[in-house]
Amino acid sequence: MPASGALYRRALLGLVPGVGGRRGTDVPAIELGVSGVAVDQRHLADYDRVCGFPLTDRLPATYLHVLGFPLSLRLMTSPGFPIPLTGVVHVANRITVHRPVEAGERVDFHTYAENLRPHERGRQLDVVLVGSIGGEEVWRGVSTYLGKERASGGGPRRDRGDRPEPPAASARWRVTPRVGTDYARVSGDHNPIHTSKLGARLFGFPRPIAHGMWSKARCLAALAPRLPEAYTVDVAFKLPVPLPSTVAFSASATGAGWDFALHSARDGRPHLTGSVR
Repeated sequence: MPASGALYRRALLGLVPGVGGRRGTDVPAIELGVSGVAVDQRHLADYDRVCGFPLTDRLPATYLHVLGFPLSLRLMTSPGFPIPLTGVVHVANRITVHRPVEAGERVDFHTYAENLRPHERGRQLDVVLVGSIGGEEVWRGVSTYLGKERASGGGPRRDRGDRPEPPAASARWRVTPRVGTDYARVSGDHNPIHTSKLGARLFGFPRPIAHGMWSKARCLAALAPRLPEAYTVDVAFKLPVPLPSTVAFSASATGAGWDFALHSARDGRPHLTGSVR
């Protein structure tokens, strides 16, 4: 796997005029792959603790995202990638688990980008990460990223109507600043908006914010005992979770699975909505 630290340094250098190079006008026609990725059991246990999963040898759906993330990071920092990594916003994530993956199995990953499209605040695209074992696809993740631009390309506008009342909370969680640093450690995602007050302010946040994939993982951990063997978990990231804060988790069973959400416990502002099917 590529080293994440070097890739983040490359992304930061891209902010320097004359160093970053030109951005492409479309997604790169490349696919990156790594074979035989093994699971470090101590790292898995650390991840489980940070995100609230039970300690088992079965990999949480979101752990495969972490395991393959350096490969996607390498793709997103490649020359000509149309959206710069610095300041990018993770707006949605969909994970499909075709079958459970155990810690003793080795996973082959490949990643590519697709579907560059306009958005009211810039452009967005999908980064696809696929995990396979023995030639069989066992896991697929699709992360949608938004690159903000002053002159946007149009695209659908969000509904600005009245905010609906949040559902009744199933649980309340206190999210401390350690969530930002601990998740950065176990995920390899060291974006400073999650770990540094100065880094957050440079990108327009008054204080650090939680990683979106931590929020998704924490919600999934709350549902872990009731998840099927195979499923798709889809989330839309709404407003950032500031660190520290208290959030309200809600979940309701449907005929097809689960609907869940994360809101501010103070004012009901939405942080995340999701479903398991």
